[in-house]
Amino acid sequence: MAKEDLILIHAPSVYDFRKESLFYGPVSDLVPSTPVFEMYPFGFTTMAVQLAKAGYRVRIINLASMMLNDPDLDVERFLGRLRSAVFGLDLHWLPHAHGSLAIAEILRRLHPDSKILFGGFSSSYYHEELVRYPQVDLVLRGDSTEMPLLRLMDALEKGEDLSSVPNLTWKDPSGVHVNELSYVPDSMDHLDIDYGWIVRSVIKHRDLEGAKPFKDWDRYPITSVFTVRGCSLACAVCGGSCGAMRRVLGRSKPAFRSPEKAAQDIANVESYINAPVFVVGDVRQYGGDYAERFFAECRRLDLDSHVVLELFTPAPESFFQEADRTFSRYSIQFSPDSHDEKVRYALGRRFDNASLEKSISAALGNGCQRFDMFFMIGLPEQTRESALSSADYTRRLYQQNRNDPRLAVYTSPLAPFLDPGSIAFENPEKFGYRLFARTLEEHRARLPSPNWKDVLSYETKWMTREVIAETSYDAADRLSDVRRDVGLMTDEEHHIRSQRSREARRLLVEVEAAMKLPEKERGEQMAQLKHRGEGLMESTICQKRDLVWDTPSILRSVPRATLGILKGRSRRRRT
Repeated sequence: MAKEDLILIHAPSVYDFRKESLFYGPVSDLVPSTPVFEMYPFGFTTMAVQLAKAGYRVRIINLASMMLNDPDLDVERFLGRLRSAVFGLDLHWLPHAHGSLAIAEILRRLHPDSKILFGGFSSSYYHEELVRYPQVDLVLRGDSTEMPLLRLMDALEKGEDLSSVPNLTWKDPSGVHVNELSYVPDSMDHLDIDYGWIVRSVIKHRDLEGAKPFKDWDRYPITSVFTVRGCSLACAVCGGSCGAMRRVLGRSKPAFRSPEKAAQDIANVESYINAPVFVVGDVRQYGGDYAERFFAECRRLDLDSHVVLELFTPAPESFFQEADRTFSRYSIQFSPDSHDEKVRYALGRRFDNASLEKSISAALGNGCQRFDMFFMIGLPEQTRESALSSADYTRRLYQQNRNDPRLAVYTSPLAPFLDPGSIAFENPEKFGYRLFARTLEEHRARLPSPNWKDVLSYETKWMTREVIAETSYDAADRLSDVRRDVGLMTDEEHHIRSQRSREARRLLVEVEAAMKLPEKERGEQMAQLKHRGEGLMESTICQKRDLVWDTPSILRSVPRATLGILKGRSRRRRT
């Protein structure tokens, strides 16, 4: 088998989740992936494209997705057949701490002469702890590691000293070395974001399964275009906030992609794939005329994609008028986090409900195909009563907008872990949090806990983990009641949702009881419960299909992808 220079591997949250008795709650209901968190970070693509341009052989393998879709996959046999000078694993989202380290351990055993490299936000935060694991050789820090990765690969290939590689933490027989975090680009315009490389890679390796961004991507594809790395906001619980970026990644200000290049990125997606395009980052965040230039360039390119725009704060009607003028189809995603202004202000989100309501109505009045809005549970200043009253507020929003079915409101627990680097993680008492994990190892050890509420690394002075879990189910049930009452959910759909919620609650109680049994009885009981729990894995308090935009299967894009590859080859010949 041909040897690669670098294979980027995305691990499941827990290895091996297929054999463990894990009872996932609704912590991933509102993201495209399952609780295995099988969606790999977008940086995989930009790093691979950068290295490929320099002549390196790179492959992306979504091992988590492969394990989900093939319960019989022999992971060790599969990994043993791979050949690469370097294996790279992401530890961007902390819920991968168990799986990524376990896969690294397997790779070290199977490929003792290969280097094991980690990267991502959580890797950056825990870089010195991470590199001390025996299976880890190298950690690249920062949110823009394309150039440092190229420098690292060059140094490894030439056998050079690694001390000159920016942003690198590494070890050798003499100990651990931490190079300066010196590469923090102030723009994203140097990046090549090429979906064509992904298509060509699939063809080269004859492996769609390993290249898929998440489990069901081939059936419900969604693509992404990034306008920014970093953020100008200081949300208390967000690891991507401006303060966290400064402390962990050395980023003092956001790095933006020019609006013209962002629009060109959407056009690049269209060349290969017929799928909705999620524009990451509020296009108003840069200020000035960024949004206007972005819309103008999209109009010039005559884009046909269903474009999903992200809002950080309410937008004026003129914004939605421009979006409606620009795109044949557009949707909005907005996370006000709570309807309770006191809670929202405690998070650092300084806008009131009146401006939120005006923004919703303006979007729906100007061609918005769907307005998704997300509430979270487990926030500073948030009581159980506050979380539950989100349903009453949602009913009011529907009344204001004549029960418009395009408005979709969701709720879920904050996350399995409080983001390291966030203001609340660094100052938990100030924000009313109690943390059960601080180190990487403490977080890793929590992940295989059978009961999802025990995985939670936090509780608040207003809600214990038990109350957070209970409230998550109750709040979702109340939202279902609202959607039924306003005619947006049938009685049958409501009955199914209620049944799933009751079953999830029963499992929570039964798992707790099973864990108190003697070891042999516990194993038998947990095995019986596992099968029931698997049916609730992907959607507990909402239907994941509710989050899917209407889009054809990826197989429908084969002719478009083929034409895109041919045009790309023609362009490369001319240049």
